Amino acid sequence: MMNNEIEQLMHEYREKIKEYAKARARRTYIEEFKKSKFAILMRQADRDGFKTAAAQEREAYSSDEYIDLLDGLREAVEAEERLRYDLRSLEMRAEVWRTLRADERFEKKSYGV
Repeated sequence: MMNNEIEQLMHEYREKIKEYAKARARRTYIEEFKKSKFAILMRQADRDGFKTAAAQEREAYSSDEYIDLLDGLREAVEAEERLRYDLRSLEMRAEVWRTLRADERFEKKSYGV
């Protein structure tokens, strides 16, 4: 890898970090919002005549809105994990570059260059 290649690698890494941060923030937001949405749906079930907590909970968990939220959470986790492994891949490429550079230095030193 030449210097411009390692610079490109670092550029990719910086860009992926930004994407990863956004993906992680989105997942965290959805996880926290899930609690609020559940409470809102339970309150709505109460208004709809479901008076016991168990009935309200059942209605909240089975609502289309809650299921849609869970689908969004699944997508957010998937995006975050994909980006996390993309970052790991870039880190491994940088480590390979470092190892190759160390090998080159050792070889040059061995031959007195």
